[in-house]
Amino acid sequence: MMDWSFIEGDVSSFTLKRQQQRLANLLRRPFRRKSVPSTPVLGRAMGSRGGSVPADDDTAAAQVPAGGGGGGSGACGNGAGSNGGLAARALADEDWFHGVLPREEVVRLLTREGDFLVRQTTRNDECQTVLSVCWGGHKHFIVQTTAEGHFRFEGPAFPTIPELIAHQLQSALPVTGRSGAVLRRPILRERWELNNDDVLLLDKIGRGNFGDVYKARLKSSGQEVAVKTCRVTLPEEHRRKFLQEGRILKQYDHPNVVRLIGICVQKQPIMIVMELVAGGSLLTFLRNRAATLTQRQLLGMCRDAAAGMRYLESRNCIHRDLAARNCLVGYENIVKISDFGMSREEEEYIVSDGMKQIPIKWTAPEALNFGKYTSLCDVWSYGVLAWEIFARGGTPYSGMSNSKAREKIDAGYRMPAPEGCPDEMYRLMLRCWEYEPENRPHFEQIYLVVDTLFGAQR
Repeated sequence: MMDWSFIEGDVSSFTLKRQQQRLANLLRRPFRRKSVPSTPVLGRAMGSRGGSVPADDDTAAAQVPAGGGGGGSGACGNGAGSNGGLAARALADEDWFHGVLPREEVVRLLTREGDFLVRQTTRNDECQTVLSVCWGGHKHFIVQTTAEGHFRFEGPAFPTIPELIAHQLQSALPVTGRSGAVLRRPILRERWELNNDDVLLLDKIGRGNFGDVYKARLKSSGQEVAVKTCRVTLPEEHRRKFLQEGRILKQYDHPNVVRLIGICVQKQPIMIVMELVAGGSLLTFLRNRAATLTQRQLLGMCRDAAAGMRYLESRNCIHRDLAARNCLVGYENIVKISDFGMSREEEEYIVSDGMKQIPIKWTAPEALNFGKYTSLCDVWSYGVLAWEIFARGGTPYSGMSNSKAREKIDAGYRMPAPEGCPDEMYRLMLRCWEYEPENRPHFEQIYLVVDTLFGAQR
């Protein structure tokens, strides 16, 4: 069948009107969901009176006449007008409403002229509902609230935001005369964007760089999961970094890489939902079971880690923080690579924001000295991880400060083999710690070596 998509921009006015009518009908149709937000709308209408109210990146503004209220909708994650909580739930139920998804993620989704979605953001401690549109770049329009509690841009006002968006789509009128931006295609939430209210937080099981970590349950399926939360008070830049882990994980599927179930951005707090791995941290597991773990079990853990990293290397993912503390242990001692907060999806990554929070004793010399990361830096870290495993949770370069360890490594020092470590495994560690990265093995070779050693233990 011939692909007619290349003439999309030149369709007749009649055809375009029919497409917009169908989309408008879709927008009006209620979306049935197993759970809907129940949090009442808080706060007050926001914005200034009269003039223009800038959007969150100052690229566009929606005009509001003198006497009209600025755009806004109460607590972020809910949007309502005079109809209160019902209007809030109506907005949250729309598949083109992406909650508090950060602007960087929004820009990633809007790729064609006329693509649009609705989201919420906080500006000057006030929540604002924003229409984001791809139109000669990315434009962001604050939804304005009238004195009667209705919603508008420059045209007529409507009781709910879904009705306002349906009008803009069906009429094909620009959102503002100055921008000329026209709505053509709603960008719907991706399958991994979950509803916050479907996640029931149970017990706190840890704390991460951005917030607490919980054991939780999905109300829709009863599945137990692990949830990382992002503190509401963190600035936009930190929320962006927090969600980066979810964006990376969503495309991976491997038994030795922790699995993403979804992210929750409908309202605060933003959450990353992952599989719950029963054994917890590999480092804690090694220390608690030090007396009972066999050499074959330790080799199996090294093999699992190598398998996960081989997969990530094949996907051009640089982990940058591979260590026992960032691996998890599941049933039958299976090891899964976790904690992708520092990861990058590229063949080479140059640090441009300094060396803050760098795990010195696990990091390759070229990364420390020049800020240059490749998968061969992960290979160096894997050597330290393998050492931790055979040391049963021991501390690398024990008794040395970070600066002393770095100095000795540059001078040629390498850690001695842990007690009971097979000679072949220690030789592999030494190869991982070659000073020049090109002399280190890739994870494909590492896996073959460890798998062979593991098989010989039968």
